Amino acid sequence: MADRPKAPFAFDGLDRILHERARLSIMTSLADHPKGLSFTELRELSGLTDGNLSRHVQILEEAGMVLVTKGFEGRRPLTTCALTDDGRVRFSDYLAVLEQVLSSARRKGEAGGNLKEKFI
Repeated sequence: MADRPKAPFAFDGLDRILHERARLSIMTSLADHPKGLSFTELRELSGLTDGNLSRHVQILEEAGMVLVTKGFEGRRPLTTCALTDDGRVRFSDYLAVLEQVLSSARRKGEAGGNLKEKFI
């Protein structure tokens, strides 16, 4: 079976795990805070509910992008999240591909006309 030609606008480099609004918010928040954030801080920055944040952090943790540490601060439980080295690299790679997508779309848009026609 012959290989299919590469589709120029398939954007295969966009990591499906990261290409989701909630996880993009989490990763951006953590990238901006290299030492990590408490669950509460992350919730406030991302605007997610506890349940949604917990589920999306779990997905990122299972993918090896986020390290979750549970402990105590005094007598209160404290959950902290931080990017792993792999998570930081994958996020950087994702952003580079996303920049290419945006740059391509911007060039097509500046050329005028219907963007759909420009991409097809």
